[in-house]
Amino acid sequence: MTSLATQAAPDLVAVKGVGPETAARLLAAVGDNPERLRSEAAFAHLCGVAPIPASSGRRDRHRLNRGGNRSANAALYRIVVVRMRHDPRTRDYIARRTAQGLQKKDIIRCLKRYVAREVFRALTCADIPRIDLAQAA
Repeated sequence: MTSLATQAAPDLVAVKGVGPETAARLLAAVGDNPERLRSEAAFAHLCGVAPIPASSGRRDRHRLNRGGNRSANAALYRIVVVRMRHDPRTRDYIARRTAQGLQKKDIIRCLKRYVAREVFRALTCADIPRIDLAQAA
């Protein structure tokens, strides 16, 4: 799987926190025609990480999207968890947002949207070739 994911999208595998299995899940979510995703917002909606307003009364907030491709959403979550442990920029971001009063689930929601933006750029910059699995095996 490592060689297939690296062959299909080397820019995606190069993103911090993305392993071969995560890259394969994201490639499967995008499908054979990544050009159908016209913007990073469309990709975020496909993955289920687009923010949805959930305001009531005086509080203005957003909630996690329960729709979208659950496998892609889980892959983005996995990337966020890896970055939360190993990436100093992400840890600094978490500390800053916690000081602002955000809860951990809201911080993860924001990070997943950021990662979706980065993954979309990696997917659209690279021309994803079609891989015939019968010949690759």
